[in-house]
Amino acid sequence: MNYFIGIDLGTSAVKLILTDENAGIIKTVSKEYPLYFPRPNRSEQNPDDWWKAVCDGIEEIIEGLEPESIRAIGVGGQMHGLVMLDENGFVLRPAILWNDTRTGKETDYLNNVIGKDRLQALTGNIAFAGFTAPKILWVKENEPEVFEKCRKICLPKDYINFKLTSAFATDVSDASGTLYFDVENRKWSAEMLEILGIDEDVLPRVCESAEVIGKTNLFGLDADVVAGAGDNAAAAIGTNTVNEGQCNISLGTSGTVFIPTDGYVKTENPALHSFCHANGRYHLMGCILSAASCNKWLNETVFEAPYNVGTGEENDLFFLPYMSGERCPHNDGNVKGAFIGITHATSRENMQRAVFEGVSFAIRDCLELCPNEIKKATVCGGGTKSREWMQILADILGIELSVIQNEGPALGGALLAAGKAVNPKIEFTVKPSGLTEKYNKKYEKFRQLYPLLKPFYKED
Repeated sequence: MNYFIGIDLGTSAVKLILTDENAGIIKTVSKEYPLYFPRPNRSEQNPDDWWKAVCDGIEEIIEGLEPESIRAIGVGGQMHGLVMLDENGFVLRPAILWNDTRTGKETDYLNNVIGKDRLQALTGNIAFAGFTAPKILWVKENEPEVFEKCRKICLPKDYINFKLTSAFATDVSDASGTLYFDVENRKWSAEMLEILGIDEDVLPRVCESAEVIGKTNLFGLDADVVAGAGDNAAAAIGTNTVNEGQCNISLGTSGTVFIPTDGYVKTENPALHSFCHANGRYHLMGCILSAASCNKWLNETVFEAPYNVGTGEENDLFFLPYMSGERCPHNDGNVKGAFIGITHATSRENMQRAVFEGVSFAIRDCLELCPNEIKKATVCGGGTKSREWMQILADILGIELSVIQNEGPALGGALLAAGKAVNPKIEFTVKPSGLTEKYNKKYEKFRQLYPLLKPFYKED
């Protein structure tokens, strides 16, 4: 029997799965690592913590197997993170993560001085605080000694592949989120590199996601390693969201709306990302920075108890889920979350429902930007554990939702390694219950709240 390892390099932990040649999941392993918030709006991790966790995870997942039975490894991982290495391949500073919003000044420079139209022409996208390009400018301005020593710049999952194989490579889906990648032509943008003041020789070789970049002989293995994919594209492989007309919604730490397209699409509203897909095609994506993490915060931090209550009836309480700022559609790293409409009668059930509704409204914000009408979607991620939430989401979006349970980017990585495709198992389907019209009116009120809140958090 041949086996394949899929790795999901997440924000709080790395998840590894072992699949057989029929894509059956044999074993799952998870290893946590620290996440640091050294100052407000900053989020960092030590890449060597990732590597230690991956090593421990691989050793555990192959225990009891013949090393030669492991045929290939595929890694999916958190996107946009800036990893900087010196001439010897050693880490120069902690990685600046996707949910780090320190780069307001640099993002404004790219969007307003270089200009959104030019950025879209060069890369297919505009600047967001979480993207990699503004992070490079931040380091250049604030840590010039690090910038001068830097000889390699890569993304988180590419650092793992580098440690596994010594090959310095990336894939098109992950590269799409850097803002110095020409998405339409699937190559680095020479003009953007000039704007950033970096040379192409500090960047990884660009590959398609299933391309073998090298072998790993570590852990007694002799296994191929494929280029892998950014977490959302890897998850889309795992959910088989690969054809135009499909839509997958993910409710994890962040939330995404993922829409495959056959060809490159220049979006009319640049808040919607236009990226390469891991299957050789393209996709559109809307991303909100806080999704299921809002529910985790409410229950663990505020109520100090797991979610174990119902949500009650629809009510007039609003929740704005901007716990880490917001990307789509507002592109605002400074805005904060809020409850609006609290009274002495507000109950835990009311607050619970408001959180479910607020995240669902933010997902609808993303769907509203899509060029084509979405009539149904699959949903995955930790948020799907609540059937009440799924019903609220279906009512707010006004579409049928099929909830699927899978292993996310880790499964996508394993499938890319194995060259396989699978149809996901549908756990249950939810249709709108009749509240959609009522929610349409509440959504219009929801949309009025961000412009009111924005001035309170504007940078001086």
